[in-house]
Amino acid sequence: MSRLILKNVRLSYAHLFDPYSVSGEDPKYSAALLIDKADTETLKEIQKAIKAAEQDGVAKFGSRWKPARTPLRDGDAEGKGGAYEGVYFMNARSNTKPGIVDRKRRAITDETEVYSGCFANVSVTFYPYSTSGNSGIACGLGNVQKVRDGDALDGRVSAEDEFAVLSDEDDAADFGGLLD
Repeated sequence: MSRLILKNVRLSYAHLFDPYSVSGEDPKYSAALLIDKADTETLKEIQKAIKAAEQDGVAKFGSRWKPARTPLRDGDAEGKGGAYEGVYFMNARSNTKPGIVDRKRRAITDETEVYSGCFANVSVTFYPYSTSGNSGIACGLGNVQKVRDGDALDGRVSAEDEFAVLSDEDDAADFGGLLD
């Protein structure tokens, strides 16, 4: 397997604390990893690791094996929009819960600390598969190190940001004096 540590990628659809089921499949820990298209060094490393996994596939499944799918996808070409504009992305999954740490390598247990939209260093592995007539290269999720916060991608805002501070006069006006 080809193992890489992807630095400063943005997390999307992050399910790192509890496994999540996609389309009725077995639940897995997962995240989409967004890589800026300008990060050519990381993209070269990913392509190199995918090529190595392709060679592993030929060795494991025979010379006729060809990957129909690779994990690296173009957010612009797929028309996903929003946070997926100007990035490549990969879906990384694992049956095993990833270790999650902060910048100082202290364990993070608060699920609100690592979320879709934050930036992280993520270890991944690339490996070949061939099941039920499908073949390709998959991306396995390893450990996660939160690097920094980012705008949440779930569309939610905090209650503090969504509402204004109300005064007692506001209460009386809102309820037509019923609270007096």
